[in-house]
Amino acid sequence: MDTRKTRMVALWLIAGLALSLSGGANAVIMESRLGGQAVYDTDRNITWLADANLAASNTFGVGGIREDGVMNWATANSWIGAMNTANYLGYHDWRLPDTPQPDATCGSQGSGYGCTGSELGHLFYEALSGSAGTSITSGHNANYLLFQNIQASAGYYWSGTEYAPNTLNAWYFRFSDGDQGNLDKVGIVYAWAVRDGDVAAVPEPETYAMMLAGLGLVGAAVRRRRDKRG
Repeated sequence: MDTRKTRMVALWLIAGLALSLSGGANAVIMESRLGGQAVYDTDRNITWLADANLAASNTFGVGGIREDGVMNWATANSWIGAMNTANYLGYHDWRLPDTPQPDATCGSQGSGYGCTGSELGHLFYEALSGSAGTSITSGHNANYLLFQNIQASAGYYWSGTEYAPNTLNAWYFRFSDGDQGNLDKVGIVYAWAVRDGDVAAVPEPETYAMMLAGLGLVGAAVRRRRDKRG
């Protein structure tokens, strides 16, 4: 095998490894972390909780959270604070997702469909391949399988960003149809925690196995080339 073919094999192995980790040929690679409890977005360099409705099963002692996991904006922030006090999954810098103001990717001030500037919008449209006007449960890519309990019936999730023209409101994103807007902070919707950066810079054991297998194949190709030359 000549040098060009060897390089092609190496590139093919790298591409195959990336696709196997992402679950398919997706625009944004999402990687499972902490035994499936978190998901890393390689595009935004942020880590989501894999459980998109953790509050329904773990309130961290915060009152005001209903059994189905919904809460007002102030309670959502208190829940995040309690999560950080508990050093959940070994981290104390969880937060609610950000929304830029204005969000230049969509309509006036950042409301409407197709908003990808916000972290929730990026997750819906680009990481999960959601479509405007369609529930994420009806249209998504393989990354969707890395998460649990994504709420898409009512589907409202709080952003941690206040609505600048009226700070009595805060931004939301809706996974029932991909809509972004603002809501009175006393509204009762879901909360989804995220944090900056990766939670597992060192590959997990199964990743090591795939890497070693790929290196083994590349090594075998190089050895065959040397044998032919000898």
